[in-house]
Amino acid sequence: MKRTSWGAGLTVLAMVSLALSTTGGTASAATPAAGAASAATCTYTPAVPADNFKGIPVFDAQKAAKPYSATLRTSQGQITFQALTDKAPCTTFSFRFLAEKDYYDRTHCHRLTTQRLYVLQCGDPTGTGSGGPGYSFPDENLNGATYPAGTVAMANAGPNTNGSQFFIVWKDTKLSPAYTPFGRVTAGLDVLQKIAAGGEDDQNGPGDGFPTLPVNIRNVGISKR
Repeated sequence: MKRTSWGAGLTVLAMVSLALSTTGGTASAATPAAGAASAATCTYTPAVPADNFKGIPVFDAQKAAKPYSATLRTSQGQITFQALTDKAPCTTFSFRFLAEKDYYDRTHCHRLTTQRLYVLQCGDPTGTGSGGPGYSFPDENLNGATYPAGTVAMANAGPNTNGSQFFIVWKDTKLSPAYTPFGRVTAGLDVLQKIAAGGEDDQNGPGDGFPTLPVNIRNVGISKR
């Protein structure tokens, strides 16, 4: 299994707020973003890299408004979350687009943090922390954003750089409101906690690395709600 390449000389910052980067897994101080995206301004901009590229979505407001739940069927068990289609239409539309294109199938979660952050990060087909779907889109749903256990949010490399990578919070954590929350776990929090209890290899510094228990996403199912 391909392991995450975190970059030379990387250290974990001694802060409660760390960036969940999609550029080589680099941790850096989080910078709040405006997060003012809405259905009216929902655009997907071509970007690189385009790993396992499946095309660029064309936003459909009618489809985007329809509630759905997503089930990640992983090698460690199933994790289901309710998409926040009313609060993060651009993000939830993109996630469903990628899931329906099988983008996440046969990928693995490449990052687990067990100190200060408490998240499992997934969504990069390259497994390096630098992969993406070939497009980016703006932040949204950031005003007053918090990250309790069960939150599903976008990882990014700075403001308005969302792509395919996301993280799931397995224990209440404190982060600057710079990462779009777009889902809420409804089943499988115990699976996340089992993965966290298994630990990680510290390759990115103490409490930050590749999960000891491999988390392979077999497929993602989308269900109407």
